Amino acid sequence: MDEVLAAVADPTRRAILGRLAAEGEARVTDVARPFAISLNSVSKHIRMLERARLVTRRVEGREHFLRLNPEPLDEAVRWAAELKALWAWRLNELEKVLNDG
Repeated sequence: MDEVLAAVADPTRRAILGRLAAEGEARVTDVARPFAISLNSVSKHIRMLERARLVTRRVEGREHFLRLNPEPLDEAVRWAAELKALWAWRLNELEKVLNDG
């Protein structure tokens, strides 16, 4: 989960994920095109997304294709929902104490 949260903390990586979510599988060079950074820099972002399992790579000849893997995001969303529920319960309990006092 730490890798997932670290990966989505960066706006460039979020933009890469957004592009893959909206348009589906894409060549690395096509994913890199909109960014005003080098292909090498985009590749470093992609590697971090791969380590977090948010992106999978398929190689066909000399072309590398990327695809979004949303499962790790689902895990992070579940964790955030559990945390939110816990804090909602705690705040509700605090409100009860304050209203009764």
